[in-house]
Amino acid sequence: MGTLLSADAASLLARLGIDILAMLLLVGWLYRRRHSAPAMPLVFAVLNIGLFAALSAISSGSFKAGIGFGLFGLLSLVRLRSTAFTLKDVAYTFIALVLGLINGLQQRQMWLVVALNILLVVAVAVTDDSRSRPATRVMRVTLDHLVLDPELALAELTAQLAVPVVTVVIEEIDMVRETTRVSARYEVPEATDGWPAADQDVPQGLSA
Repeated sequence: MGTLLSADAASLLARLGIDILAMLLLVGWLYRRRHSAPAMPLVFAVLNIGLFAALSAISSGSFKAGIGFGLFGLLSLVRLRSTAFTLKDVAYTFIALVLGLINGLQQRQMWLVVALNILLVVAVAVTDDSRSRPATRVMRVTLDHLVLDPELALAELTAQLAVPVVTVVIEEIDMVRETTRVSARYEVPEATDGWPAADQDVPQGLSA
């Protein structure tokens, strides 16, 4: 009995070490090569370790299948609602969850666990072009007049903002108040943490 517990504990520690190493590579190296939302590394770590701990506890005992479905139901509630979060953030969040899932399940051959971790990290390293492209963020801007053409909104924001604007999407046009709400994706300067704060609404007028 003691030998079995020791083997389970050794397996748990080995899988935890693999998970931590994979997350260090994923977040500490790949994700943080460019400026991004400052809170995202914490989000990745909490989701990954939380899922790892939950799956380790569930798979180590006798639990009903409904508990597993309930766990994934809770995960479905996770949303990245702020426009500061990009598709890249969503992709890294998914990979962090998958790593926690792979490493948290017991009774899996260790070579398979290691191989899947390497596969995921290498896939992200190959496909993420953060080094070749400037980092970008998204901010919401409210114009105090009507703008119906995204190209005109892009030209106006490019002339008035202190950062290079890449794209502009018109989200809402208020004919009554004569305002236009847009989302502007802009490049983040390498020497700073980004301006303005990516999760702020910026009222923008003609004289700004």
